[in-house]
Amino acid sequence: MGNQVIKNKEKDVILKVENLKISFKTQQGILHAIRGIDFELYRGETLAIVGESGSGKSVTARAIMGLLAGNANHESGSIMYQGQDLMLIPEEEFHRIRGTKIAMIFQDPMSSLNPIMRVGKQITETLVLKMKISKASAKQKALELMREVGIPEPEKRYHQYPFQFSGGMRQRIVIAIALANNAEILICDEPTTALDVTIQAQILELINKIKKERNLSVIFITHDLGVVANMADRALVMYAGKVVEYGTTNEIFYNPKHPYTWALLASMPNLDTTTDRLDAIPGTPPNLINPPVGDAFSLRNKYALQIDFEVEPPLFKVSDTHYAATWLLHPDAPKVNPPKAVLDIMKKGGTLNEQ
Repeated sequence: MGNQVIKNKEKDVILKVENLKISFKTQQGILHAIRGIDFELYRGETLAIVGESGSGKSVTARAIMGLLAGNANHESGSIMYQGQDLMLIPEEEFHRIRGTKIAMIFQDPMSSLNPIMRVGKQITETLVLKMKISKASAKQKALELMREVGIPEPEKRYHQYPFQFSGGMRQRIVIAIALANNAEILICDEPTTALDVTIQAQILELINKIKKERNLSVIFITHDLGVVANMADRALVMYAGKVVEYGTTNEIFYNPKHPYTWALLASMPNLDTTTDRLDAIPGTPPNLINPPVGDAFSLRNKYALQIDFEVEPPLFKVSDTHYAATWLLHPDAPKVNPPKAVLDIMKKGGTLNEQ
């Protein structure tokens, strides 16, 4: 976005990402995973980052957490938090921020928990190390956290191992650990992907509840726009390491402008539309070892113009809070209507996320 970063002076910005570029050294060559992204996270809001696998969502989250792999290269840009650039601070300083100020919930709770350590100890260990409180105080705090995240019989469960918990209950323990040190920012990286639909809904409801009670700022990473409708205040749509559309959740659902956003909406299941089938997105994302010229989505985009294959589109302003990087918004572009499934959503209008 460059100097087109979307700003709102009335909102308190807690995290700011500018022109972030991250690549990875692989055996096949340099993979350009993040190709210059900008966004702001406001205090107390939920910002969804949406896109298919390989779009750069999780790399963005791991950069904020300082958890990039050893073959990662920070090419340019900054992640500003409390006056510090998280891309430049030493690991010792990041260790004090990670978990205490910025916490993260991962996809698979079993990968986040030690299978041979009792869950109570896994929570208290975090409290003792980070908050420097006694073991007795840490145990009381851990039991409170277990109750807060909906673990029944916490006094009994405190002494059990992760394998004695269901997937949903394990994820609740992971959330308790993330909340243990009163973090300001909670990053949720597809936290319900491994869970069944009923448990997914419960975990999402829990995250929303805790966010409101603690005034957390949440970055919610997902490939599922249905989740965005229930969770997010704003949404950032990523494709091939770039931001292709950015706006309030209502704008993304009821006034989408980028053909990739249209494709995501049209392929979303359980829509109340007049169509009988879902639209699959043709093709596959581009190889970012050799990023395409022009609009990275052009080869999969049935609405692509000739210029899409030649010149990368800038972010066109739709409103003060809504931008989209598509040549279809150029004044000289032909008039193109979204797919019928998307038009059905747009016709409904209304306000999402009324909670």
